[in-house]
Amino acid sequence: MPMTLATLVTGADAARREAAIAADIRTPADTAVILEGLPSGKSAAALDLPQLQLHRIAPACMCCTGNLTFRVTLDRVLRRKPARLYLGLASSDHLDAIRRFLSAAPYGALLELTPDLQA
Repeated sequence: MPMTLATLVTGADAARREAAIAADIRTPADTAVILEGLPSGKSAAALDLPQLQLHRIAPACMCCTGNLTFRVTLDRVLRRKPARLYLGLASSDHLDAIRRFLSAAPYGALLELTPDLQA
């Protein structure tokens, strides 16, 4: 079974993270995006692609306080088997812990982590 390519996207500004993701997307229909935090007023258009699976979750550390919300959203996304997944992180404080979480079971068998994308 092919694995979903997963890229962690970091950067202090939500608009820049979203613009970096939009610029990197090759096939919107086969792509899912999970964004942590709310968009700024000028960032919503960057990912305004009708075929894109776009999900927003409340800002909270994905490996700590926001873990349950993140896992539920990630499980729902992976059921659709996207070829590509971008995870826009509001903070890179626990980037190594998030990478370990995504590399461990069950996600390690479903995701192939790519180099991070810095916005």
